[in-house]
Amino acid sequence: MPRHRTSPRVRRRLLLGVAGLVVAVVLSGAAVLTATAAPDSTTIATDRAPGAVAAAATPDEPAAPSTPRPAPSPVRVADAAPVTASAPNRLLVPSIGVDVDVMDLGLTGTGTLEVPPGAFPAGWYVGSPTPGELGPAVLAGHVSWNGTPGVFERLAELEAGDRVSVVREDGRVADFTVTRTAQYPKDRFPTDAVYGDIDRAGLRLITCGGLDAATSTYEDNVVVYARLTGTRRR
Repeated sequence: MPRHRTSPRVRRRLLLGVAGLVVAVVLSGAAVLTATAAPDSTTIATDRAPGAVAAAATPDEPAAPSTPRPAPSPVRVADAAPVTASAPNRLLVPSIGVDVDVMDLGLTGTGTLEVPPGAFPAGWYVGSPTPGELGPAVLAGHVSWNGTPGVFERLAELEAGDRVSVVREDGRVADFTVTRTAQYPKDRFPTDAVYGDIDRAGLRLITCGGLDAATSTYEDNVVVYARLTGTRRR
C-alpha cells in the first residue's frame, strides 16, 4: 500500500469521521477495526502533576477499564517534546518480542478502517498523528489470524514502564513509555480517550482480547497507552 501524507486538518476530519472506531472480531480470530457509535459516556479524570504516572487516570487514560488490573507501582515519566510529522517504518516492543514493519492503514469505501492483510505487520492509522507528533498516534494489529499468532499476540502483557520504540522515515526513533494497559468490551470502547486530542505526543496500540473459548470470538479490545519520553537518531 503506498504511503501518503495528510495535513493536520485532513487528519482531524478523518478522525472525527470515525470517532467510534473500535476493534471487532471475526470468527477466524483476526482483529477488524470498524466504525460504530461512540459510547454513551466516557469517564475521564483530571491529570496529575507532570511526570507522575500511577493507577489513577489521566485525560488520555480512561478511569475504568472493564477488566481491572492490579495497580502498578508509580512510574516516573518525563514527557519529551513532540517532533515534526514523519511516518512510521518499524515498531519495536522488546518486552514482548515485537520487531516488525509498519504499514499504512486508511479507510475503506464503507468508512471502516483497513487492517493488515495477515498476522503481520502492524498498521498505523493515517488519520492519526505520526508517532512522536503532538497527539495520539494509533497503531493496530492482529492478536491472531486464522489460528496463527499475530503481531500483538502478547500485547496485553505490557505493563507501566515498558518501552515501545517506533522507527520513523526521517531516521528518528521515537521512544515511548507505557503508562497503562486496559481491556474494554467492544460496546464500551473509550473512543474519546483513545482517539481524542491530548496535549503531548502519545501512542495507542490496539488489538483484540477476551477470547470466548466457546465461540472462538474476541469480546474485548486491549489498548496500551504510552507517552513519548525521548527521540534519537538511529
